[in-house]
Amino acid sequence: MRLQSLNTPAALIDVERMNHNIERMQQRLNALGVSFRPHVKTTKCEQVVRAQLDAGALGITVSTLKEAEQFFASGIRDIVYAVGTAPTKLSQALALRRQGCALKIVADSVACAKAIVAFGQQHEESFEVWIEIDVDGHRSGIAPDDDTLISVATTLSAGGMHLGGVIAHAGSSYEYDTHEELVRIAEQERSGCVRAAERLRAAGLQCDVVSIGSTPTALAAEHLEGVTEVRAGVYVMFDLVMHNVGVAETSEIALSVLTTVIGHQSEKGWAIVDAGWMAMSRDRGTQRQKQDFGYGLVCLENGDVLGEYMMSGANQEHGIVSRSGTPDHEIESRFPIGTRLRILPNHACATGAQHPAYQAIRPDGTVETWPRFYGW
Repeated sequence: MRLQSLNTPAALIDVERMNHNIERMQQRLNALGVSFRPHVKTTKCEQVVRAQLDAGALGITVSTLKEAEQFFASGIRDIVYAVGTAPTKLSQALALRRQGCALKIVADSVACAKAIVAFGQQHEESFEVWIEIDVDGHRSGIAPDDDTLISVATTLSAGGMHLGGVIAHAGSSYEYDTHEELVRIAEQERSGCVRAAERLRAAGLQCDVVSIGSTPTALAAEHLEGVTEVRAGVYVMFDLVMHNVGVAETSEIALSVLTTVIGHQSEKGWAIVDAGWMAMSRDRGTQRQKQDFGYGLVCLENGDVLGEYMMSGANQEHGIVSRSGTPDHEIESRFPIGTRLRILPNHACATGAQHPAYQAIRPDGTVETWPRFYGW
């Protein structure tokens, strides 16, 4: 199969770019002396994850137990479920562990720890639990110096659970766009998580793993003393948000959506395409950044960026392509009906989630279909 034979809209993976991104991250973390556990929620695709593992990654990170089930079924055993564990998820987690999956779960409160202990004792299961650390006030977790950290750890250990380590994610790194700021937040992430681990050890509690990571901080950290592993996900595809953050060129974005021009509003300078928000997602992650790309940046069918054109609007199955600044009233002749374009996404995870499969373009131009999956 070739690119020209694909129906539109279609999610495309440039395999050469993807492999470049994988190698870039793996080499960097090898040089920093830490293990790498990629977050697979970005693609939820076995072929992509196999490429990450083949490059040297050790284990994976998931955001849903459905991901854990799918990847364990494909032979991947070392998995971290990096979301606070709701009591209703424990039966699903137990089933995975009973099948032989080395699944690690996460807690960030005494209530969560007590629920894990109660369920584990009831079912005679010693879950491995990592405690989530809040290093930047971005989302969830326990501050490194909060006494709740010791309370959670003590609850787990006294209840017969295995306290595996600490885990942090500097999600606020997405809010910066200079190297100096990213270096600072990377060090804040590292030092905060290491500090939490040191407090647990000083209290006589086990803490073997110190796990941190986001794509920006993984690419900006100057050293990772005290860290045992890094997690990052969107790096494998990159996207326009990461481009605005400053860690990727548009030429490194491996995911795009192939679309066809189906109409025009010439007086408005619009071309209408068959990829709306159902193909691109509603994610407007670049809206508050230094450059807003609307719903995506427009490229020719071969992937060459048309820098001044973006998808400026989106309905369910219609996208609006226009030129930023002065409207292009010649757009009908520039992009005649039937013209095929590619759109680079704001958020690779969200755009990928709109599609049942990726069309993976090999360097020789051949195309393979790589399925992805849904669910929790």
